[in-house]
Amino acid sequence: MNKVILMGRLTRDPEVRYSQGGENSLAIARYTLAVDRRFKRNGDDQTADFIGCVAFGRNAEFAEKYFRQGLKVVVTGRIQTGSYTNKDGQKVYTTDVVVEEQEFAESKATSDANAGSFSHAGGFQQAPAPTPAADVGDGFMNIPDGIDEELPFN
Repeated sequence: MNKVILMGRLTRDPEVRYSQGGENSLAIARYTLAVDRRFKRNGDDQTADFIGCVAFGRNAEFAEKYFRQGLKVVVTGRIQTGSYTNKDGQKVYTTDVVVEEQEFAESKATSDANAGSFSHAGGFQQAPAPTPAADVGDGFMNIPDGIDEELPFN
């Protein structure tokens, strides 16, 4: 089974091209996700992996329309490897995730609020974690008053 599930932020806007096919041209979107590592390796300063993704057809059109640099998304797909010979005559090996499903991993308001947390100079900056209003000490956070109508259950 070849199945990949990733959650990360786009390192830049998707690059979209259309295949040559006249009326039946196919949209192809390429983008890179910065996916945080769960554990830090000794001596390794890198805290994220940068994974190339390619989407076709409607998924590519969706990415072109809605995906922007810094947006947090969830991608489901499969790994595809390939190779080509570059202009210097060297064989280059590639690994990409072929996108089967993609969706937003945060609300538009949260995405807009985090838009400034991406540094053009070098990468992502950790956004401050929200602090619970009043911690009771039992491991649960108090639910603020007036939020009852927003909860999906009673």
